[in-house]
Amino acid sequence: MTAGEGDEDGSTDTSDDSKSPLGLARGTVELVAHNPAWHDAYEREIERLRSRLDITVLGFEHVGSTAIPGIAAKPIVDMLLLVSDLDERDGLAAELEDVGYEERPNDDVPDRRFFARGPPSRRTHYLSVTEHGSDCHREQVTFRDALRADPELAAEYDRLKQSLAEAHPDERSAYTDAKSSFVESVLEASRQSE
Repeated sequence: MTAGEGDEDGSTDTSDDSKSPLGLARGTVELVAHNPAWHDAYEREIERLRSRLDITVLGFEHVGSTAIPGIAAKPIVDMLLLVSDLDERDGLAAELEDVGYEERPNDDVPDRRFFARGPPSRRTHYLSVTEHGSDCHREQVTFRDALRADPELAAEYDRLKQSLAEAHPDERSAYTDAKSSFVESVLEASRQSE
């Protein structure tokens, strides 16, 4: 298959496209400058999912650093898929597997199911399935919106991420853990300002 052709499930497999702005090996940390094409990749992916999933989807959110203009990010599009009841999603994993996603361990986030698209050598999309209004939903959107609204805060986060990426290039969990106090401080400030 050449880059851009549909794969056997009818999707376009960006994980094999060497010109794609997306893709990073599982477990590694490599930040690249913000790319406006990430938003387009998000839009294409949610349209693909909407047309292929039988479950009732309440909405999608583009989250994570690829959703925040001007800051560096791992070139993996983070998305939320919002449902009304996470416990009623028995066929969810099979449906997502059919469209190229693999369910992954949940890394201590109690109110979501986590999926990745692309081979382990080049993950292109992360999809967190969570209930609309859950802690996972609220916190991801609150953090994203806080950084979008405050360029100085976004720049501070960018500097932290760059430093941590240099310190932990092959230790994604250490990189993520080291960012947690910054994330929590932003969430706390948002709660106090409500």
